[in-house]
Amino acid sequence: MRAEDAPLIRLEDYRPSDWLIDTVDLDIALDERETRVRSLLGLRPNPGGQAGAPLVLDGDELTLANVKLDGVALGAGAYSVTPQGLIIHAPPQRGFTLTVETVVNPSANTKLMGLYRSSNAYCTQCEADGFRRITYFLDRPDVMSVYTVRLEARKAEAPVLLSNGNRVATGDVIGSDRHFAVWHDPHPKPAYLFALVGGALDHVREDYVTAEGNKVELAVYVEPGKAGRAGWALDSLVRCMRWDERVFGRNYDLDVFNVVAVSDFNMGAMENKGLNIFNDKYVLADPQTATDGDYASIEAIIAHEYFHNWTGNRITCRDWFQLCLKEGLTVFRDQEFSSDERSRPVKRIADVRTLRATQFSEDAGPLAHPVRPRAYKEINNFYTPTVYEKGAEVIRMLKVLIGADAFKRGMDLYFERCDGTAATIEEFLACFAESSGQDLSHFARWYEQAGTPTITASGRYDAAAQTYTLDLAQSTPPTPGQPEKLPVVLPVALGLVGKGGDLPLHTGSNAYAGNGVIVLDRPSLSVTFSDVAEPPIPSLLRGFSAPARLELDLGDADLLKLFSTDSDSFNRWQALQSVATRALVETGSGASNRVWLMGKARELAAALDLFLREQAAADPAFAAQVLRLPAPADIAREIGRDVDPERIHAAHRSLSAEIGNALAARLATLREALAESGPYAPDASAAGQRALRNEALGLIAIGDPDIGARLAQLQFAGADNLTDRLAALAAMTLIPGAAREELIARFAERYASEPLVLDKWLMAQALIAEPGTLDRVKELMRHPAFSLGNPNRVRALIGGFAANLTQFNRADGAGYSFVADIVIALDRTNPQVASRLLGSFRAWRMLEPGRRALAQSALAMVSNMPNLSRDVADIAERALA
Repeated sequence: MRAEDAPLIRLEDYRPSDWLIDTVDLDIALDERETRVRSLLGLRPNPGGQAGAPLVLDGDELTLANVKLDGVALGAGAYSVTPQGLIIHAPPQRGFTLTVETVVNPSANTKLMGLYRSSNAYCTQCEADGFRRITYFLDRPDVMSVYTVRLEARKAEAPVLLSNGNRVATGDVIGSDRHFAVWHDPHPKPAYLFALVGGALDHVREDYVTAEGNKVELAVYVEPGKAGRAGWALDSLVRCMRWDERVFGRNYDLDVFNVVAVSDFNMGAMENKGLNIFNDKYVLADPQTATDGDYASIEAIIAHEYFHNWTGNRITCRDWFQLCLKEGLTVFRDQEFSSDERSRPVKRIADVRTLRATQFSEDAGPLAHPVRPRAYKEINNFYTPTVYEKGAEVIRMLKVLIGADAFKRGMDLYFERCDGTAATIEEFLACFAESSGQDLSHFARWYEQAGTPTITASGRYDAAAQTYTLDLAQSTPPTPGQPEKLPVVLPVALGLVGKGGDLPLHTGSNAYAGNGVIVLDRPSLSVTFSDVAEPPIPSLLRGFSAPARLELDLGDADLLKLFSTDSDSFNRWQALQSVATRALVETGSGASNRVWLMGKARELAAALDLFLREQAAADPAFAAQVLRLPAPADIAREIGRDVDPERIHAAHRSLSAEIGNALAARLATLREALAESGPYAPDASAAGQRALRNEALGLIAIGDPDIGARLAQLQFAGADNLTDRLAALAAMTLIPGAAREELIARFAERYASEPLVLDKWLMAQALIAEPGTLDRVKELMRHPAFSLGNPNRVRALIGGFAANLTQFNRADGAGYSFVADIVIALDRTNPQVASRLLGSFRAWRMLEPGRRALAQSALAMVSNMPNLSRDVADIAERALA
């Protein structure tokens, strides 16, 4: 299908469904190739819909066996079947039942949407519109129904049968080798939250008692033999349930909560009511097969999907345009949970790194869209960093703007008022307008307008009057479909830093909201602070209080002063990042030479040396973030036009090497002080020490490859955990030669039976910034560990290569052609994975002319392919527009 042939779905065209489905009774007889699905739907006309309308049920790749209305088979003229659905032409204008029987082939479902098989287990993925691949239905989020599900399968093949809600019956099918289980979910839900799992699975379990005194059976199901790796996921589940009770007052509402890990999954996880299905990489963990980052991700994603029980399930979204209402809000909630469980400053820095790398890049390219898009052709393409990460930042700004108390009252009101409904952004914001007494109509512009605002700031000090005036202005560049931008509400958290630390803030300006926040809600404003006894250095956007770029007229000396004295941890980190970014932008754009860069490296090294000597021990995780320079991709985004990836890479390598050399003795001493003294533990304190030790190893390896190689080999040989072994491998990938290839081979041999670990091995090689990497990746595609049919393998190897700034963006265009060919091949089997991979071209317009033309040609080649999926055609069309 050409993208232009797909219908454009518009927010303004929304109208309620003509029909409602109050009850759904499913009887599903699982079979590898011929699963029979019998659905009994209790329908009635929607009072808010069009009277007398036909019943149009969605369907996709279904075989219809029969259809009955009130138990009577329908004649051929009473209905019609199309590739898109089932139409009942003249349904009775009253309540009635419709029985529909369909046949599906789970083994042939390579799209991994609807019902499919993963490692010999049956599972489902129905968000956004996969339920129509199981049975004919009103597959839209505002049609909410009470489900009762009977599952049946061969007992030997699928001894475990799970679905949503509570299990109400089990038994054997008399006279056969089959058995059944019946599940009932008393909470009405849309079809996208339906789930089933059937297979031979191991599990770990624990009983949990809610704050309201209700007993809940918790279980995590995994492939046989892997139950020993499910304990951390279960522990994370218990902790996030208790946290949600304490912080948001939300208790769980069923008798059971099940998590299932599968190896073939397009997304990270899915929040189906009472039955969360996860990509196994976000469940399985032990010290030998999971890194500290994996442990943190499992903790966060388990929490995210559980938190959806209220922000997504109990309150769902009216239509897919409101997707950020559940995803952005729930990302905010999981970020807060992780901040409380670990280090809040470090978590904030990590989240902002992710936001800038993914969402800022999206905002700057052809795929930019508002947090709530106004139109789409393929909803799967809008599960984006803008919806998730920027959506979370909007929630965080709202809390900063109205204050913590009003925010809590607003959340309580939202839960009370919208429970059991399919809600909208307007209904959500109305709760906070009421709780705070503020007019949030201007703030709502964040949901309507794409693009990353830039805040331009400058200050002037009047010594005689002892005043400091801060001038702020905002602007947002044009984005596709939105050439003109209006001012947005930007809460600017700030401080004024003097010789001894923060200075008092005194101002009579009505733009000052108190508590160190200025509200910039117009094109520009000036705020004057009085009783300022000395020239201050402004510390702006503390805690990254708004998702914006900041242009501040501070020199490097003032920024380094902030790095050493600012009371805000985020802005301390940001100050050093700003100095490094300036240096890399200057050199990477050709504006300055390597000699000038070396001078900047010495300034940075001196500041880092003092910091490591005096402060690193207090918070090693924070120190690890400080040591990590801005990524080359961040520098490319800052340069913004006529980007030469090789020049940026060379500048980054030179700066890193000079800092590594200058700090060699300090880093070696630091590594010795942080050496492991006991068994591995995944807690935040131990993980922070490993993070700092391994950041130091990376800088040493760049500064002195011989010493780096020796230390990496020693660390690999002596490590008792994957975190340190993988860090040793990563350091060795920076050092070409036989020793590197030997360690790569040793790593693969050690983990030959561990697919999730080999994913990291694949990605580490795909990210090597050398001309031979493309050939290496092509060779790795023939490795037994790789499969084009498994999304995890594709994301690791091909996605890793597409994130390799220099090799994806090779000057000869071979990187673009390679990824484009993979996209075309994947589109035939898994369009969702293919379209996400095609998104790696999102920044093509910022490249220098030669690469830009080659990237455009590769995109055009994809776009011109016949019979493209709607997913890929949509991305190609938008990228080229």
